Amino acid sequence: MLSIKNVSKKYSNNFTALSNFNLELDKGIIGLLGANGAGKSTLLKMIATVSKPTEGTITWDGQNIHKHGDKLRHALGYLPQNFGVFPNLTAVEFLKYMAALKGLNMKKAKTRINELIDLLNLSEAANKNIGVYSGGMKQRIGIAQALLNDPKILIVDEPTVGLDPSERLNFRNLINSLSKDKLIILSTHIVSDVEASAEKIVLIGKGKLICFCKNEELLNSLQGNVWECLTKESELKKIKDNYITGNIIRKANGMVVRVISQSKPLPNASNVHPTLEDAYIYYTSKKGGLNIE
Repeated sequence: MLSIKNVSKKYSNNFTALSNFNLELDKGIIGLLGANGAGKSTLLKMIATVSKPTEGTITWDGQNIHKHGDKLRHALGYLPQNFGVFPNLTAVEFLKYMAALKGLNMKKAKTRINELIDLLNLSEAANKNIGVYSGGMKQRIGIAQALLNDPKILIVDEPTVGLDPSERLNFRNLINSLSKDKLIILSTHIVSDVEASAEKIVLIGKGKLICFCKNEELLNSLQGNVWECLTKESELKKIKDNYITGNIIRKANGMVVRVISQSKPLPNASNVHPTLEDAYIYYTSKKGGLNIE
């Protein structure tokens, strides 16, 4: 069990990146969802013991991770947002280097490296310099180094930024295949990645916890409040000024806009089923305010 109690992170310029954050996480894939600057990376860095909270405690199996960091680090795999590689090393050489840094037994590490190269479909490129890899292949190397110690907690921060659609799909499938006996924290602002993988959602905004719930609970909270409206392009600004709006699609007969509102926004509006993107837009909007029951 990973327990986060009353955690805040403040910086010397009086900026509060995280405020009175409380969360308890067990096994499964947890989607950490929020806009850029919401505090996601700050939270993950503290869980990974890269930085310490200004206030509050984070415990793993009942022990404070910043006092007993070695126990957590042995159980932790971490792929940070800005993951760097050595372009002149091959995948095998790089993973051996990372295994040495992690203090792993090299004989066991070599077996583990072979397993991960096979798992991540890197066999054909294993002995090529990483500098010639695509973005997706480099991300797979990042995941491989995070999995070297067969971690109980896997943290991945904005893992699909810059990947093409097929690489993003491959990454999501990989994460899903790893989730059986691990706690995986998937942090992103790309809603579709969370919707496809996460069992529960942690929604964060401006350094504060907005909600922690199952996907369906978040969607149910907006049931009956999401609409699709056909309108003229000239009317879009007025609608945006008065309502929370989501996806907009141009069609031959006008613009179809999704609107989140407790009342019918336009005479021709029709109710539609909420999506996770609708919920994300609503709860991170300044105009939001429905309660999650």
